[in-house]
Amino acid sequence: MAGTPEFIAIEEHFMEPSLAQYLGKAASPPAAVSEKLYDFFERRIPEMDAAGVTKQVLSHQSPGSQRLADDVAEEACRNVNDALADVIAQAPDRFDGFAMLPTNLPEAAADELTRAVEEKGLKGAMVHGLNHGEFLDAERYRPIFARAEALDVPIYIHPSLPDKTVTERYYAPFDQTHHAMTRAGWGFGVEAGTQAVRLILSGIFDEHPNLKIVLGHLGEAIPYLLVRMDEAFSRDGNRPVNFAEVFRRNFWVTTSGFFSDSALRCCLDELGPDRILFAVDYPYVGSKPGVDWLKAYPMDEAEKAKIASGNAKDLLKL
Repeated sequence: MAGTPEFIAIEEHFMEPSLAQYLGKAASPPAAVSEKLYDFFERRIPEMDAAGVTKQVLSHQSPGSQRLADDVAEEACRNVNDALADVIAQAPDRFDGFAMLPTNLPEAAADELTRAVEEKGLKGAMVHGLNHGEFLDAERYRPIFARAEALDVPIYIHPSLPDKTVTERYYAPFDQTHHAMTRAGWGFGVEAGTQAVRLILSGIFDEHPNLKIVLGHLGEAIPYLLVRMDEAFSRDGNRPVNFAEVFRRNFWVTTSGFFSDSALRCCLDELGPDRILFAVDYPYVGSKPGVDWLKAYPMDEAEKAKIASGNAKDLLKL
């Protein structure tokens, strides 16, 4: 249809059998989801076509590689990245991808990021939640972020289940009666948002001013809180930090799983149209509702085209 923007969706998940063996129950979601996670061509592309999605940027589903034992992590990540590159090679006009990294081995993770980008053509990396219970602002993870900056590729911070102690103290017993309490309903956003906040407060963006970070779900509530956070972190007694400036300069947010007019308006007001990218969160969310929502959203068509695909092309060099 004339005037319809191209749609590139950048948080779209898959599962790789060579990694699934290490993930236990996490590798066995409901059958309707599992079938789509392991599929690339028979169901995924027809659903993309029906929705109007030109390309998916694929990433391994949570919990990813952040809980893998050191003795298997490097090989598992290489295998997943190689398998993903093979899928992309079969349909390069429909797929690109983010690498998995053995983050508990930061130097090896940095080297794997280089290999995945320079040899396999992947567009950055995705990390899933805490690394063996640690937040990624710890000094020992700096090699990963330094390498991402040097390669000029983003790191996508994706949620995973909260730490067990947090679940026990903050979310129980509702984690049993309402499973979304620790997942998309609340816990996911709190955890991923906290990762981002800690990275800013750590000073990593002073060391690496060109580091690029992506957050899903329209920024894990940070755009809504940004003005208050910036003011609070600027008060006397805090180590100086230009919180809002760093967030607006070094972060991008995606629409994954969050097709809300009011939330998008907030992000546009706080970040502007150049920092928002379209995503679906496939197969946990349907592609067509996301496309139809953004198509219908009342905004300048040139800015809408940026969100639909233009910003992804610029950020990921597609």
